[in-house]
Amino acid sequence: MSVQDDLTTVQRCLDDLARSVGRLEQQLGSGGLEMRRVRTDATHLRESVALLREAAATSASPKRPELVTIPDTPYDDSLWIDTDDEGLGARDRRAP
Repeated sequence: MSVQDDLTTVQRCLDDLARSVGRLEQQLGSGGLEMRRVRTDATHLRESVALLREAAATSASPKRPELVTIPDTPYDDSLWIDTDDEGLGARDRRAP
């Protein structure tokens, strides 16, 4: 199964849970602490799955880095006038 299929299955289960909680509220009343906790927990689960669905949607389409074209033409030598030849050795000698 794909992630989207699993999320859809979880969403269906949460819909069934919400219907069941609604029926329990009708039978037991909605004023008790236990019933409020169950309703709140079911709501938090729905919100968490919605956040997970958004996160899965953004990670499913990975962003490709922008390509940078490097020209084949040589660089302008005036860019390197004020630089030192540090690390290249002396101009009149060969490297070891």
